[in-house]
Amino acid sequence: MTATAASTWEYDGYDPAEERLRESLCTLGNGYFATRGALPECAADDVHYPGTYVAGCYDRLTSTVAGREVENEDMVNLPDWLPLRFRATGGGWLTPDTAQVLGHRQVVHLDSGTLERHTRFQLGERGVLAVRQTRLVHMADPHLACLRTEFTAETDAVDLDVEAALDGRVTNSGVPRYRDLAGGHLTHVRAGAAATGTVWLRCRTRTSDIGVGLACRLTADGPVAAGAEERRAVQRLRLRLEPGRAAVVDKTVALHTSRDAAISDPLRAAVDRVECAPGFDGLLRTHRTAWAQLWRRAGLDVPGEAGAILRLHLFHVLQTLSPHTADLDVGVPARGLHGEAYRGHVFWDELFVLPYLNLHFPEVSRALLRYRHRRLERARSAARALGRRGALYPWQSGSDGREETQQLHLNPRSGRWLPDHSHLQHHVGSAIAYNVWQYCEASGDAEFLHTKGAEMLLQIARFWADSAVWDDRLGRHRIRGVVGPDEYHEAYPGAGRPGLDDNAYTNVTAAWVLTRTLEVLAALPEPRRRELVERTELDYAELHRWEEVSRTLHIPFHDGVISQFEGYGDLAELDWRGLRARHGDIRRLDRVLEAEGDTVNRYQASKQADVLMLGYLFSPSELRSLFARLGHRLDDVTWHRTVDYYLARTSHGSTLSGLVHGWVLARARRAEAWTYVQEALKGDVADLQGGTTGEGIHLGAMAGTLDLVQRGLTGLETRSGALWLDPVPLPELSSYGFALRYRGHWGVRLRLEHGLLEIAVPESGRLPIDVRLPGRTVRVQPGDTCRLALPDRPRAAAPLSRAVGS
Repeated sequence: MTATAASTWEYDGYDPAEERLRESLCTLGNGYFATRGALPECAADDVHYPGTYVAGCYDRLTSTVAGREVENEDMVNLPDWLPLRFRATGGGWLTPDTAQVLGHRQVVHLDSGTLERHTRFQLGERGVLAVRQTRLVHMADPHLACLRTEFTAETDAVDLDVEAALDGRVTNSGVPRYRDLAGGHLTHVRAGAAATGTVWLRCRTRTSDIGVGLACRLTADGPVAAGAEERRAVQRLRLRLEPGRAAVVDKTVALHTSRDAAISDPLRAAVDRVECAPGFDGLLRTHRTAWAQLWRRAGLDVPGEAGAILRLHLFHVLQTLSPHTADLDVGVPARGLHGEAYRGHVFWDELFVLPYLNLHFPEVSRALLRYRHRRLERARSAARALGRRGALYPWQSGSDGREETQQLHLNPRSGRWLPDHSHLQHHVGSAIAYNVWQYCEASGDAEFLHTKGAEMLLQIARFWADSAVWDDRLGRHRIRGVVGPDEYHEAYPGAGRPGLDDNAYTNVTAAWVLTRTLEVLAALPEPRRRELVERTELDYAELHRWEEVSRTLHIPFHDGVISQFEGYGDLAELDWRGLRARHGDIRRLDRVLEAEGDTVNRYQASKQADVLMLGYLFSPSELRSLFARLGHRLDDVTWHRTVDYYLARTSHGSTLSGLVHGWVLARARRAEAWTYVQEALKGDVADLQGGTTGEGIHLGAMAGTLDLVQRGLTGLETRSGALWLDPVPLPELSSYGFALRYRGHWGVRLRLEHGLLEIAVPESGRLPIDVRLPGRTVRVQPGDTCRLALPDRPRAAAPLSRAVGS
């Protein structure tokens, strides 16, 4: 792949082995729905996988796995609107797999949100057929998509047969390890043609009973025959191609579901919309305008290869979570709307996504938090099922907020189905609370904080206080039976039950939630506080317990470092060198060891940042304050030793790992930070996890790299009504700029270059912005630009120990 001036992402040549990856990275979407970048003439097989997904459209099916009945909810692969195949009359249908390809090129135009494709086919003795296609999923009207195809006979005249279709025969089969599970989500598939020549297809999801309607208009120089086949709506035409003269076929499609607002029937809405839609040129014009507005609001200027990848990441974030998302009841799908990995579920990835959105599209952040608030009662039910008060949010969420984490997972290396205990990652509640607070600080949305935000904070804090048990021996409260962000460790070696005690990340963030919630409750206007207290039956004794638990949660240490969990330091050291010699890539260490009949539970080895996530969430001063509240002194030596310790014991089996380590090292060990930043940048574009990107992009990692520039390298915080900045420029990324939206100011621009920080606030009638840097505070009036020379930072501390097995 190549990138040109950060405005395009290109692939030259046809490579079947790369096709799934390209399909994910060439996906087009608008926040309502997205379609993978599959070739329109190719059906789903081992090479190609067309997929179209509507945000929040889930369905639940039951499968038999290892002799057990298990239920899984999937984001549904909806009827395929792409199919458009072609052949020289009398010949076979042309695809890059069945015909001689003389040239093939795909280009994503990031500025305009279009996918362009050029292919030249050898037609035997009939000469050469050139095919150029331009595709868009409309960013202004989220229910429309369009495909323009230009056919050119380069030498001899050719009669060409063209067939366009809406295909309802699709299933969810894009992830090989899920293929033995039930994937036929569409039922009652019907197709037909309207009197205007428009064809349509309607269906329903099998269990959730969501109605889906698609309609297609085909425009070409020549008569179009319309009809229906089994589960397909079809349009056909024949073109006479004269040498050197392009023949154009435009396919315009509308998509609606019964979850949409302001419609009575999804099929009727789709037919009406496609019949009223402008032609391709008109659609392209309004589509480009919508994208231009998005780029203005999310402007990012980073030079070089890093800047090109960051712009691609931003492109995919905006296609998954656009302003259209603000009108929907959806969460943050971990793999975007780009594929079926993780079944389209919502994990904790909003922790990495919302901090970026808060400063550009706060209305989208608010909608994503409302998704969580609507499922608060379901979370309270989950807590009650454990005998606890408060709210226990699920590790994986889908349509209604119940726990969607699979009961069994497949290890592809061993072929064995294994129990899945990742639902014990109760720290997802702290992530939601953190996002509530960050959103309100960035946006100044006191109304949300005082209502829905306060309700979520209260119930999450209540769960943590009720989960904490007193240990007389330690003189501390403990939280037992959980799994931390590491995910590899689910139980103690030889234990009869899953779960670990006193995961440091879980306990510290629980203490933060309790502390912050007490502050929010104290600051609420008295009428609102009274209402909340009455409705939740909150009393003084409970508040006193929160205060006590927030100061006495146990944080384990060993060998002068923070322990990932109680007993981590007692686990065996791993033979990293021997494992790498035997297996090469050991990112997925859990699968490697299980296939050998071993378990990662026995070793000091982590999949990704766990303890070090604390350095990602909190600034050094806030982290020191949190530990001081818990009775510990966290000095720089202890933190740097902790960073060094876990770096040597992490396999980086998640795309989030490089991101978090790069973020932390930018302040702890700057000389090594760039290695991890590069891994975060290239995680998807180079498919570093070995085939996973073809199943969907990693949205949290993509958004996190954007936030690394926005907050990580600038030290930007939004707190106490001010912008706080403490830049730590990396030598490899020392010049960059971006725009942000802060407390009603649109288009605030920050630029850092050669030790100079520039802040420009656009003209408006709003209050000035207070900007606080170490040792000084400046006030920037609307319409003014402030330039500040940054002091030289001291060199980061040197590593304190050598890597294990290095």
